[in-house]
Amino acid sequence: MSSPLPVNAKQGYRDGGSYINDSSVLSAPIDRVNSTARLGSSPVPSNVYGSSPKSFRSHQTYGSTDLDNVLTNNSGSLFRPLSTATFNPEDGTVSVDLPEDQVAKVVKRHLVDTSPSPSLLSGSIHRSITNEDDQASSSNLRSVHHLPGGAITHDIYKWAEDIENEQIARRQRSQSFYVPRSEPVDPSLARLKDPGGFRRHFVVKNAARQGREPPHWMTRTFVDFLALYGHFGGEDLSDDEGEEDLEEEDDYLESGLRRRRRRSEDDGGDDNEESPLIRRARANAVQGTATPTKAVFLLLKSFVGTGVMFLPKAFYNGGLLFSTGLLSAIALISLYTFLLLVETRNSIPVSFGDIGDILFGKKMRYAVLTAITFSQVGFVCAYMVFVAQNVQALIESISQCDLRVPLSYLILGQIAIFVPLAMIRKIQKLSAFALIADLFILIGLIYLYYYDFLTLSSQGIADVEWVINYKSFPMFIGTAVFTYEGVGLVIPITESMAEPEKFPKVLSGTMVFITTIFLSVGFFSYLAFGSEVQTVILLNMPGTAVVNTVQGLYALAICLSIPLQLFPAIRIIENGLFTRSGKFNNTVKWQKNVFRFVSVLICACIAIGGSGDLDKFVSLVGSLCCVPLCFIFPPLFHLKAIARSWRQKAIDITIIFFGVLSMTYTTGITIALWSQGGEAAPISRCPA
Repeated sequence: MSSPLPVNAKQGYRDGGSYINDSSVLSAPIDRVNSTARLGSSPVPSNVYGSSPKSFRSHQTYGSTDLDNVLTNNSGSLFRPLSTATFNPEDGTVSVDLPEDQVAKVVKRHLVDTSPSPSLLSGSIHRSITNEDDQASSSNLRSVHHLPGGAITHDIYKWAEDIENEQIARRQRSQSFYVPRSEPVDPSLARLKDPGGFRRHFVVKNAARQGREPPHWMTRTFVDFLALYGHFGGEDLSDDEGEEDLEEEDDYLESGLRRRRRRSEDDGGDDNEESPLIRRARANAVQGTATPTKAVFLLLKSFVGTGVMFLPKAFYNGGLLFSTGLLSAIALISLYTFLLLVETRNSIPVSFGDIGDILFGKKMRYAVLTAITFSQVGFVCAYMVFVAQNVQALIESISQCDLRVPLSYLILGQIAIFVPLAMIRKIQKLSAFALIADLFILIGLIYLYYYDFLTLSSQGIADVEWVINYKSFPMFIGTAVFTYEGVGLVIPITESMAEPEKFPKVLSGTMVFITTIFLSVGFFSYLAFGSEVQTVILLNMPGTAVVNTVQGLYALAICLSIPLQLFPAIRIIENGLFTRSGKFNNTVKWQKNVFRFVSVLICACIAIGGSGDLDKFVSLVGSLCCVPLCFIFPPLFHLKAIARSWRQKAIDITIIFFGVLSMTYTTGITIALWSQGGEAAPISRCPA
């Protein structure tokens, strides 16, 4: 393959724009001042080497594949090309539009010899570009022939080594001027040097001579196929280090000045004489593949969890008519703010926190990430109390009241389950748990509907507050917002869709369906149990075998969902505390293990503290953490980036004002009610 022509290399133009067809231009004396000025005003070339841009971490991006790791800098920022795969209708193939060096790094992950660089293994802090790399390359090429099928795969290994050596050599020379290579007239000849290229060319030409259709390949080259395969093995929030990380770790050992420079860039320090003059450009993420149907299921999983089980108690706190109207209004406002967030993301295609960074600076990014982290931790704590209360009732029923375990012990006992799951580095390995949890949640909801209607038909409507409960209605707002707990996954699900323009319609339909479920569960359960309704509605059911089974399955479902809720919070904090993944550093790996253990322990302690007033704890989490994510940040970002008409600005400002007022008022009221004393203990199936 020929190397790409840097965008700032021109063959010569006069000031008036006429073309100079004179090869002597390249050999003419160079005016240093003019050349420097031209270089500083030229666009950023795609193959410039240097430090990566400042950190733009995206934690709701979906899929961290081998190819992603190659295109990710040491601080987590992606700098991908605008397109990574192009369908060619003339021959039905798919070509990967990536620079050779990036494709080569993806391919090397599939080769046998992918060990870390020699400098890391030997402990040397100096590298010899001319001698050591040449010896390593020749050694690798000789060893290929000792592998099974080495003669067949030799071309692939040689191609990868040639690209790597070319990049190493290119680092040693200036890129300001470049003499372009002449491309072959026949486009098919440009692929002859690729592994297997000569054979492919022969097969195609031979088929044409015989009047037959050439064989169909998925991609034009085997290298492109390996690059695409890297996309399909995607992991979310990957904790692996790519080959670029290994190269930068060589630099980390090689020079303390480089280490300080990298830290300065990560911390947002000012540029100095060691800062790169030209930085790599950040590009868009790879296009997703999810269908609208899959997006619907992802949204259902995002929003339907334990929150729906807290709604009957929330209806008691707010009153029947007030709660029905306000929950519908909150659902409508939430849908609108979600659509604002999607619109802003389409204009600024980065993560939730990065949008805040770009529009308002690093402090806003930290505010968004802090709200996400605390909301996820709050979900985990509420889940742990939910599981403990259901398991306690289950133990009492099975033991016929002979055994009663305190809630604190049941919460601490969950640590033994969650610590091993918290050590999982790749979220894809938790997908099986999520699937089982979805099934159990569905079973629990179906039985809840059945028991509500059975109770209403046999006992009639219970004692309810028909309009509004003036004593505790502010607590309803926090619980209602807590119920719509999937705001953090709106952007990732949008990115995962093959046709993102369909997401607003998908989101609107899904929100209508979800709100119908929430309203019906809260409305009918409150009518059925009235003032006796429990914070966890399942505790209102009798201790029959069927109820015990449903309680056990739902508790198990939430128990399996806790690692998924804790995973984003842990990764966000880890990205701020650790600069290395720990894959090649046992010290960092064990530091992360200790951090994850401590995180689970802290969540358990918070859960024990909030177990006495679970409804107030849920309301506090919703008011303090979820309200900003739903009602403050999305309209604020939309106001700064998108809103142009006075109507758009007025709506955004109104929602922001509503969000700030709701957060401050409901948080204050919830804390005041909490300080007055705990709620009544859950109904026990055992006599006192």
